Amino acid sequence: MEITYVIIIGIVTYILGAITKLFIEKVPNKYIPIQNVIIGVIASLICYFTKIEPDMLQSFVLCLVASMGAGGIADLTKTRKGSE
Repeated sequence: MEITYVIIIGIVTYILGAITKLFIEKVPNKYIPIQNVIIGVIASLICYFTKIEPDMLQSFVLCLVASMGAGGIADLTKTRKGSE
């Protein structure tokens, strides 16, 4: 069940990232957390309406935490590479 959340978040992230690259040249870093929240909300709605998660609140919490955590890990790896 948990791997399904990861797959859905990955697909939503890929689609939104492709859309962003097509229409917006450079997104400032201050808007990345907002993009991660949007990804989490979309993924949670997908998980809820496809009956992967029967509870709406739990679906929102799980997907928001996963999307924000993924964004934090990505920022951490960029910060670490930049400091070396």
